[in-house]
Amino acid sequence: MIYDSAQGNITIAVAGDSMITRPMRHFKEERSFIELVRVLRGAHASVVNLEMLCHEYEMSWEGKDTVSFQVSDPANLRELKWMGFNAVTTANNHSYDYSEKGFLTTLEHCKAYKLPQAGGGRDLDHARAPAYLDTAGGRVALMSATTTYSSDSPAGLGRPDFQGKPGVNALRHDSVRHVPREVFDALRKANGGLGYREQEEAARRFHPVNQEEYDREAEVRFLGAKFRLAEEYATLTSCNKADLAGIGNWIRGAKKASDWPVYGVHCHESGESGEYHGASRLAPPSFLEEFAHFSIDQGCSLFFAHGPHFLRGIEIYKNRPIFYSLGNFIFQNETVQWVPEPAYRGLKLGHENNPGDWGLARSGGGKYSFAADPVFYRSAVALCRYVNGDLKEIRLHPIDLGFQQPMSQRGRPVMAHGPVAQQVLRWLQEVSKPYGTEITIEDDVGVIRL
Repeated sequence: MIYDSAQGNITIAVAGDSMITRPMRHFKEERSFIELVRVLRGAHASVVNLEMLCHEYEMSWEGKDTVSFQVSDPANLRELKWMGFNAVTTANNHSYDYSEKGFLTTLEHCKAYKLPQAGGGRDLDHARAPAYLDTAGGRVALMSATTTYSSDSPAGLGRPDFQGKPGVNALRHDSVRHVPREVFDALRKANGGLGYREQEEAARRFHPVNQEEYDREAEVRFLGAKFRLAEEYATLTSCNKADLAGIGNWIRGAKKASDWPVYGVHCHESGESGEYHGASRLAPPSFLEEFAHFSIDQGCSLFFAHGPHFLRGIEIYKNRPIFYSLGNFIFQNETVQWVPEPAYRGLKLGHENNPGDWGLARSGGGKYSFAADPVFYRSAVALCRYVNGDLKEIRLHPIDLGFQQPMSQRGRPVMAHGPVAQQVLRWLQEVSKPYGTEITIEDDVGVIRL
């Protein structure tokens, strides 16, 4: 064999959400911060989700009514590169905080800083396409999607006679709610009384539904939701079939053109059962589990998710790792330099207030929301080592983002040690039990060996 890069030996580091607003390179804590930087730089490929727009406020927020507009100085992309990241994903729920122009400007800055991105583009095919990263361990193909998005952000397909729509690679999902007979009959009665039954019949005439997929005696549609007759309450979710087909085409193509296809998904949604260690938010939704397995079946070497801002379980599927949420990596969402009027109004702030007031008001000075819960400030970076093409080991490096530090300090990651590291790793052990994943704790590092 003439190429070392063809031997199937690579290390890939993946991290969660990067909501970066401030430079990183000034800090020198040797045992915590610099140690973390060494881990990221030491991998052949290091990837993080860029949950920030990067522009200089050249465009309007165009009427969005929310309290959270996430924007960072484009120069902070250089900070991510300095830390060791050599690619980012860009599909998430903040991608269109400043409309199409804000998102496309962010992608332009990624290109200018030579930081490959996946998940967004000038049409749906470009949003689904991989970003390629050539490394000494082989060629990595990074792809990305989001299941949580604003209505105006999904990219659209082009035609031979018309260009596509810029935006993110949106992965849709379908939900069917199971209800007992008395509720089912009440919904059918309400449909008739409110006149929705005629609308449903008319829609079916224009858009015929396969009888196997729709049984009028067992399923009813009410206010846009699907309900199915069952003995017990339940909610079942599944990936949109058209999205699976389109995304699958790109994964299979990336597998042919690369050695290591990697897929990242931004997902805020939670599990449906509510029976997951007492809290459904700890479980990923079933459609995300479906898509994770699908991506690996199509040829991906690694799947990682982010979005809920805390850690979820780890699964080993067909000798490939699935991280259902890697939580936060950088969480500086309170120190945005400028925010538009709706952000102030949503927090009942007036024209006399400024961005510092807005940042502090988001958590009531740390009394509620993210700033009041340590789960959002403790996370992990996963370092995956492959040998001869097979996954051999995952090292989970716990990180501490400064819970209860002042707003001007918290959100910057450092390597966790001692009690915080042990808490993070025990959390990962617990949430990974449903997948049969065994994590051993060696000093302050979690290890999964294959």
